[in-house]
Amino acid sequence: MKKNIFLYLFVFTSLICLYLFVSSDKMATTNYEQIGRLQTENIKLKDSVQNSELKVLEMQYFSLENNDDALAYYEHLDLESPARYIADKLLETNETQGDNPLVPYDGMQNDFKINKIKVLNHKWILADFSDGKYWGELLIKYELKDDLGADFTLIDHLLYTRNN
Repeated sequence: MKKNIFLYLFVFTSLICLYLFVSSDKMATTNYEQIGRLQTENIKLKDSVQNSELKVLEMQYFSLENNDDALAYYEHLDLESPARYIADKLLETNETQGDNPLVPYDGMQNDFKINKIKVLNHKWILADFSDGKYWGELLIKYELKDDLGADFTLIDHLLYTRNN
């Protein structure tokens, strides 16, 4: 009887070892396949990040923050961020009652106000304006004075038409 118990125990242990060996082989194969998929996905994501960085650099080309020659005009003013300061000065024109004085159109739904601003260099700004339903864009020439005052002059404008 004791001999049979050891035999059964040996057979049972052998079956468990065989099962563990086969399942670990399948698990290893599955893990290698998953590692391969993750590596190809990682390569695609790295390429996507690189493409996004290139697009960001391309979009920042016309920007005061990245134009050292244009920033040299404001070195004597000790401004931390000249582009932000100029954008804030332009947004102050929204505080007037009614339409923004730089927008040459009368608001149809509400008053036209400037929404987005892109300071291109030490002379020009692109700005987006809207009244909530209608919108357009402005090209503005500006001059930042030594007393930190700013003069804005409208160069060109457009109002998009709605096709309803």
